[in-house]
Amino acid sequence: MSTTAISIKRIRCESYESSLGISHSAPRLSWELEGDAVDWLQTKYTVRVIRGTDVEEASVETAQSTFVDWPSRPLQSRERVTIELRLTGSDGLDTAWKSFEIETGLIQREDWTAQLVGGEKQAQDGPKRPFRLRSSFLCPAEFRQARLYITAHGIYEPYINGIRVGEALLEPGWTDYRFMLRYGTHDVTDLVKRGETNTIGAWLGEGWYSGRLGFRDGVRNVYGTELGLLAQLEIDGKVVASTGEDWSWSYGNIVASELMDGETFDSQISDDWDSTESWNTVVDLPFPSEALVSAEAAPVHVMEQITAKSIATTPSGKTVVDFGQNFAGLLQILGEPSNKSGELVLRYAEVMEHGELGTRPLRAAKATDRIVLGGSVRGYRSKFTTHGFRYMEVTGWSDITVNDVVGLVISSLPRRTGYFECSHKLLNRLHQNVVYSTLANTISLPTDCPQRDERLGWTGDIQVFAPTLNFLFDSSGFLRDWLKDLYEAQKSLDGIVPIIVPTLPIENLQRASQAAWGDASAITPWDLYMSSGDTEVLRDQYPSMCLWLEEGVIRDPVTGLWTRDKPQLGDWLDPKAPPSLPGRGSTDPFLVADAYLVYVTRKVGLVAKVLGESAAAEKWDVEARRLLDAFHDNYVTRNNRLVSDSQSAFALLLHFDLVDPNKPDQRDVFSKRLEELVVRDFWQVATGFVGTPIILHTLVKHGMLHHAYRMLLARDCPSWLSPVLLGATTIWERWDSMLADGSINPGNMTSFNHYALGAVAEFLHSVVAGLSPLSPGWKTILIKPQPGGDLTWAKASHHSPYGLAECQWRIEAEQLFVTAVIPPNCTARVELPGVSEEVGSGIHDFNVPWVADARWPPEIVQPEFSRPVDKDWVRG
Repeated sequence: MSTTAISIKRIRCESYESSLGISHSAPRLSWELEGDAVDWLQTKYTVRVIRGTDVEEASVETAQSTFVDWPSRPLQSRERVTIELRLTGSDGLDTAWKSFEIETGLIQREDWTAQLVGGEKQAQDGPKRPFRLRSSFLCPAEFRQARLYITAHGIYEPYINGIRVGEALLEPGWTDYRFMLRYGTHDVTDLVKRGETNTIGAWLGEGWYSGRLGFRDGVRNVYGTELGLLAQLEIDGKVVASTGEDWSWSYGNIVASELMDGETFDSQISDDWDSTESWNTVVDLPFPSEALVSAEAAPVHVMEQITAKSIATTPSGKTVVDFGQNFAGLLQILGEPSNKSGELVLRYAEVMEHGELGTRPLRAAKATDRIVLGGSVRGYRSKFTTHGFRYMEVTGWSDITVNDVVGLVISSLPRRTGYFECSHKLLNRLHQNVVYSTLANTISLPTDCPQRDERLGWTGDIQVFAPTLNFLFDSSGFLRDWLKDLYEAQKSLDGIVPIIVPTLPIENLQRASQAAWGDASAITPWDLYMSSGDTEVLRDQYPSMCLWLEEGVIRDPVTGLWTRDKPQLGDWLDPKAPPSLPGRGSTDPFLVADAYLVYVTRKVGLVAKVLGESAAAEKWDVEARRLLDAFHDNYVTRNNRLVSDSQSAFALLLHFDLVDPNKPDQRDVFSKRLEELVVRDFWQVATGFVGTPIILHTLVKHGMLHHAYRMLLARDCPSWLSPVLLGATTIWERWDSMLADGSINPGNMTSFNHYALGAVAEFLHSVVAGLSPLSPGWKTILIKPQPGGDLTWAKASHHSPYGLAECQWRIEAEQLFVTAVIPPNCTARVELPGVSEEVGSGIHDFNVPWVADARWPPEIVQPEFSRPVDKDWVRG
């Protein structure tokens, strides 16, 4: 018998978003379910692997439905198989069959017969002009399928018969090209003309491979000086076109295109792929030495279109288009300028300052596109550059309207998985700001910012933000690919985890061994394991974790803690630090570093335990206890005072559980002092880069929910809501990136699109709405909403590896109403006032008496308190 109450929604292999062109010969399978059957658990799965007429079938009695072993013999290159899957539930009924196709790419290097080819050698001390490469081939009259395998040293955009192939942007993305080069696989069956001669080609730009990277003047040619294309088109497995000596190259209508500076486009130059003019013989280049792999991460692609909201004239007479939302991506032109000659200049910025475009935060990034008029520009969008912007200043188009342009939000994240909403409109805007900053900083890799002369993969940023990222989006393939680069770079640097990945050949960046930043090697894989349930991510990264602790951490030879001979970033961007000195905060940076060291040593011991490495687990646990003793000797007095009397210091010790096990009252002393500091600072954020993501959780964990909510809802700067009240549509690098008088913060580091401080969204999901994983991969779920402040309702949902999980609550007439949605094959623990129970899958409603927190709102009790208090601060 079969059931309609449960169905298989989605099958997936490994962490690939697309199953076309995978690099795994024995990919593990996972499946997501949908349906509202109560207490449904999987007891068996039956899988068929169909190769033509060959059908293999196997049944496995297990509840496992994520990352199950490949059920057949290994796949070969180019092999396409059909998977059919059926599940049996605890009710004894079977689901309907679900089909899924997998096709491998070119798994072996020997599968590549193409050569790497390029154009003429260009100057190494400046930008390289993009160019086109092309060839032709005769297509057979009858065939089943056509595949294009393609990659480049540089950024490519492929075409067949003048039609763009696929929708991916900025391919192959930014990896450390010394070790790994991604290739794309495209189904071009419908693009080739049967029985005719076809044209295949690609645009090629410098991109990350040889373009300018990093701060100020940056560095060029990090990975090489010669741009090259590697392409192989196969029809029914036979190569009919591949890059080689029969290809030719030509410059086209893109005069210049740099990632940070912008693109120059000449509309007067033809873009005809079949023209016979100005095409030259290609130059052979050495075949790539790095590993050729298909990316588990999705390619950069358009996620959303943003229409222009208004057009204004500045005091200096400039025309500025406002899109109403700060984002990262591209501009696309929909109209045609009335003037048909001259030059159209487009300058981009995130903010306006005193009525003019605020470009100073861009530093050395020009962020300017130029279009030579004379031909059609309708439909134009840049190929090899991106911008972070809300505002666009236009010169040379006097009659532009809001309908003439559109913004394209781009990202490498494949799909949105997490949502949040509540009764407080400013918190909703804050959460939306987090989402847009997430998208802006996931263009090929996790970056710090998308607009200025930086856009680098700072390890510390993703270390604090990963739990939020993992909830909001399907990030498993994205982070797995990035972590591979981290480990490869680490091995080349004698165990040091560079503070940016991919690393750049800048000594103070490569060999700056930094706690919290380098600790991403251990913490981020664990966070990914918790969200995905994939033990292999721990197994793959465990050598990196050990290498970090054994060789990367530069230690004091006596204590084993961090040496004081090298500086630490510490609680970076503490709001009390001066704008010009963002590292001069309230907390001793070595206390921060050593707190992380104890915590991460414990974490690596836990990873070893999960992997079954019991001896290693014991070794790391013993080391963590020794380090904890040394930590207390260095930073804690006999009376339980800390050398840094700051919110971040106490939050780190409490959140990382660094209390002395021999002093049972120490935790209470620490939490009491933290409370005093929070009240002393009027519930404003007084923590920096590492303290801010944990401060609210620490307060709640230690019985101070009322203080957590007052800090969350504070409006005075520094606070999460102060930028929102100033009109922020993304998360700022500083709480005061924009000052109240409309001036940009004078500091040199002033970005209006940084996701790190947006890690507070994880608190919104797990505490305010009450939805979080209790075991890896959301197999068991915690439903524990903790209402506070003046909120009357909240809800969060997450598309987990098993299916949709959701928690929503509302308070009415002194009753708390909670609805929990638990996906099939999962269970949940429900913790509510007077309720603590385990439930299975399905929709569950709860109704319990609600008593408002008598401590709300917390107030300062001082006989001579003269600070004016905003009575409206708590309102939504």
